[in-house]
Parts: sequence; structure tokens; C-alpha cells
Amino acid sequence: MAAPCDLAAWTRTCGLARLDAQALIQSVLGWTRAQQAAHPERELGAADLAQLNALAVRLREGEPLAYVLGEREFFGLSFKVTPNVLIPRPDTELLVELALRHLDALPAGRLPAVLDMGTGSGAIAIAIAHARPQAQVWALDASTAALAVAQCNAQRLLDPQRPGGALRLLQSNWWDALRPLTGVAHFDCIVSNPPYIAVDDPHLPALRHEPSLALTGRQPNADGMDDLRQIIAQADRFLRDDGCLLLEHGYDQAAVVRDLLTMHHYQDVFSARDLAGIERASGGILPGLRSRRAASKMP
Repeated sequence: MAAPCDLAAWTRTCGLARLDAQALIQSVLGWTRAQQAAHPERELGAADLAQLNALAVRLREGEPLAYVLGEREFFGLSFKVTPNVLIPRPDTELLVELALRHLDALPAGRLPAVLDMGTGSGAIAIAIAHARPQAQVWALDASTAALAVAQCNAQRLLDPQRPGGALRLLQSNWWDALRPLTGVAHFDCIVSNPPYIAVDDPHLPALRHEPSLALTGRQPNADGMDDLRQIIAQADRFLRDDGCLLLEHGYDQAAVVRDLLTMHHYQDVFSARDLAGIERASGGILPGLRSRRAASKMP
């Protein structure tokens, strides 16, 4: 029979960083950090202790805390996450902020339409839909398992009566599922946090628990840019005039992404910096048809 153990003793001896230990205690017992600090003498029951120890083993073996807890906060919302989806990161909130800024600049009375490509947990799409209830939001992913997570999060976090309707989820390898749609799939804003990690990136081993499809894509490549190139090359078919394309990318890819956007006739091309001051997202505006023809010297 296990010896009695209180909160303070377990936190001290579990082999985890204090914040991680407190997060596990809150997950299992429902006690906030403030409550834990106020009652460090609380004795753990045998079942709670066994559950905490099992979760601690997973953390010590390198599994991310978000997967151990089964959730991650993003843009003020708590998302369910599994190893089938990339863990939402604070830097990606930049994409949401940029998308909302573009939607707010649209002409009054327009019902905005947004597409999130490679949605994973649905974090970007749901954050936008939650913040702008009038927007029609579409989200696609190649993974059926990821779409199931996104659907669960949408049902948990979005008002079923929101004016923009339910989140529209599509299984698609990038644009494939959208090609047959006419008169519907035209968006004011397309956002994506696509795979952009190079196949030999030294950071990949540290990400071994996350899905490779979301990190390096279906066909891992030397510079990690293949999916970004594909999105930029074809997004104009699905954007409305003066629509905005917004992309997250690697710390050293901003200049290349800006060049690609310019080459495909986007205007007002820019990059934005994340919380660490790194150029983490880039975008541009697709001009109207007349401007595009002039820029490309089309007849």
C-alpha cells in the first residue's frame, strides 16, 4: 500500500518542474495553483496519487504537457488536443489577429468569408469564428483524425446559433476539395499555418510526439517551402478581389515568402513579428482583376 502523500510532498518529489506538477494536480483534482498554495498539506488519495504518477511518467519521458492534459489554451479558448493535431502555439495567435484586422476593414454590410487551410485542432478557424460571429468560416485538413478533433472543438466552443453558421469542415489535400465548388468558395481572407519545417531541421527530434504531416508535410523537402509555394501559387483562384492571404512560416522564410507573394501579384506585401520579435507571418492583398491584368500584362 502506498504511503500517504500530501500535495507539497508530491510536487517536491515527482521529478517535474513546479508549474508542470501544479498543472497535473489541477487537471486531476481541479485545484487551482492558488488553492494548492493555500492547502499544501492536503493528502492525496490512492487513486489520485496513482493517476498523478502515471501522468508524471509521460511528462518525464518527453510527451508534451498539452497532450498529457488533453487541452491547450489558444486565443483565450481551451482547445482539446490529441497527438493527431499540432499543439496550438501562442505565436500562431498572430495569424488570428491579422485576419481579424482585415475582416474589420471590409466594407460595411459585407458578410465575410474565411478559409483556414490545414486546420488541425481548428484553433485558428474557431478563434476567428468565435471573435467574429457574423463570419462564414471554412476549414480544411487532409487528416480525418484532425478534422474529428476540430469538429469536437467547434461543437464545444462555438454558439450553434452564430449568425455565420456552423464551422464548415472539409477533408482536402490543400485545394482539392474546393475545386468543384463554384460561386461559393470565394473568400475575403485565407489563413494557413502549413507544414514549413525542412526535413533536416535540427528541431525536429524535439517535436517527435507531434504529427509529421503538420510539421514537414506529405513530402518532406530540403527547405520546407513546398506547401507554402503551392498555397501561394493557387490561392488567387479562391480569393475575392482585395482578399487577403496570410501565412505562418519559419523564422528564416519571411523574405522568400514575400518574394513569392510579390511574384504572384499580391500587393501591400508584409511580414509581421511574433512575441519574440521574429518575422513569423507574412501576407498580402490580391488586387482586383483589372489591376492583376495590368500587373501581369495580360490582354
